[in-house]
Amino acid sequence: MQKYGPNDLMEDLAVPRETCEQLERHRALLQRWAAKINLIGPRELEAYWGRHALDCGQLLRHAPDALRWIDIGSGAGFPGVVIGCLLAGQEGARVDLVETNPKKAAFLREAVRETGAACRVLNESIDDVAGGAETYDVVTARAFAPLPRIISSAKPILDGGAIGLFLKGAEYRAELAAAADEGWTLTVEALESLSDPDGRILRIEGAERVGKDDKA
Repeated sequence: MQKYGPNDLMEDLAVPRETCEQLERHRALLQRWAAKINLIGPRELEAYWGRHALDCGQLLRHAPDALRWIDIGSGAGFPGVVIGCLLAGQEGARVDLVETNPKKAAFLREAVRETGAACRVLNESIDDVAGGAETYDVVTARAFAPLPRIISSAKPILDGGAIGLFLKGAEYRAELAAAADEGWTLTVEALESLSDPDGRILRIEGAERVGKDDKA
């Protein structure tokens, strides 16, 4: 079976070759930094285009007009750097990459420089950032935390008018149940994923926790 590559991504997401060249610089940087910090495993790096670039880039299909994004726990740049590459050149577009780990934040700053992604790195806690004056169109997270923790951190951003687009694997039903068990009532739609037939993109437009503090 032929490995999924940049040409497949261009076809599936209708992105130009220049964007794939930006993403290739991100992939190469991940490979170079592998010896410094644990960002992504060798097998995951081999699956960069299908497992990661497609997985993250598909989020734009569900918010095509959104310009202001915030990504919680950006780590290796998924999905934030990928989205920032796809938005590069669009006037007013920016993805805020929130990462508390200083080494990962340093990687993200270099990734933004090398790729030209429309991103800003915030080496802060999402709980501090979310309470600020900034407003966003979309808040994202991938491999950051279980859904109840994500919702707890993202609620001020959602209350400010953003939608949530959270990438989850086959366990998404259990995570939704866990959020309900913790008192959350979510306005949520589980969207099919192009990259993972068992996973879903959880589109959340509202979150309430009646009778409980918003923080978990």
